[in-house]
Amino acid sequence: MLGIDLNPSLTIGVEEEYLLVDPETRDLAADPPQALFDDCEECLGHHVTTEFLRSQIEIGTPVCKNIAEARRELKRLRAKVSEVAGNYGLRIIAASTHPFANWEVQKHTPKERYDALARDMAGAIRRMLICGMHVHVALEDPDLRIDVMNQVRYFLPHLLALSTSSPFWAGQYMGLMSSRLTVFDGMPRTGVPDRFDSWAEYDRLIARMIEAGVVEDGTKLWWDIRPSARFPTLEMRISDVCTRVEDALTIAALYQSLVRMLVRLRRRNQRWRIYPRTLVQENRWLAQRYGTEGELVDLGRGKRAPFLNLLSEIIEIIREDAEALQCIEAVEHARDIIGRGSSAQRQVAVFNEKKDEGADDKEALIAVVDFLMDETLEGVAEEPGESTVVSLGS
Repeated sequence: MLGIDLNPSLTIGVEEEYLLVDPETRDLAADPPQALFDDCEECLGHHVTTEFLRSQIEIGTPVCKNIAEARRELKRLRAKVSEVAGNYGLRIIAASTHPFANWEVQKHTPKERYDALARDMAGAIRRMLICGMHVHVALEDPDLRIDVMNQVRYFLPHLLALSTSSPFWAGQYMGLMSSRLTVFDGMPRTGVPDRFDSWAEYDRLIARMIEAGVVEDGTKLWWDIRPSARFPTLEMRISDVCTRVEDALTIAALYQSLVRMLVRLRRRNQRWRIYPRTLVQENRWLAQRYGTEGELVDLGRGKRAPFLNLLSEIIEIIREDAEALQCIEAVEHARDIIGRGSSAQRQVAVFNEKKDEGADDKEALIAVVDFLMDETLEGVAEEPGESTVVSLGS
């Protein structure tokens, strides 16, 4: 990999998926009016799109130079989608699963791509009543993109643990902080990707899969992290969608800073040790199961350690990068997430509190939905003026 450009722009883009909820029943709006999506598109253009299920809607920020711009854009997009949904008597929640909705009654969006997915993926995709958050960081050189992907896999479970927001599935507390991944892993081509020696090796894999007729393009690789098939970015996809917008920005800031740290090491002819995929997958499971409350394996020491200890080490490792990217405050906010709990932990606390007060399971789950509707918009207000940053697709 000679001649790699080690001066990437490191610009950032964030995608979030939301659930559309009926505030009367607190259940999902399985078949919202098409006019809602049309109005969102009229207001926000290609920064808002439909998702596989009609009860979902996705936003994507423009390309942002830094976390400050990403903050402004995420708040603007959440506020506008919420406003439009409100015009149709609906609300949005930023959570990776709905506490009690039934996946069997959901309807998929009638588009050619989604029709093909419904046909090809059968029952696996019909259960996809889940939402995620994806973060793109620009690495214009393809070989650098692969090199960083190999190394940053180590940190994916840590990002997952902080983002967890899916403790319930179909009315049941699953004993997991991220039930989303148990559903998503029922699809092919998911999880932590293999290690690649170069962009050419990765490109040959895609070509072989296309030739074999199992995928049409790289967008059908649903790994926890992947080179974007549309943009010159490395797309982090492991995280649940964060209920609080500030938590989402922390995940984005951590990821952007980790990428910069790995590029910085490369400039010094150094690198983060690349561990076997199986070991990273084990930490992925621990993060999925326990979130920030448990332990992950410190792969360098070969021992489990409290998540807070590992996070503190990571923050110190990337401090100079976060300062250079002007996002150290967002990175430090990760400690606050641990202190008060991720969305998943707080949802479980609301449920248990209502149960202790004498509520039945359904009443307690309704209280969780109310909590999610409120927290999704906490600190969110539409920013005045038009955005001057360029589109993610430009």
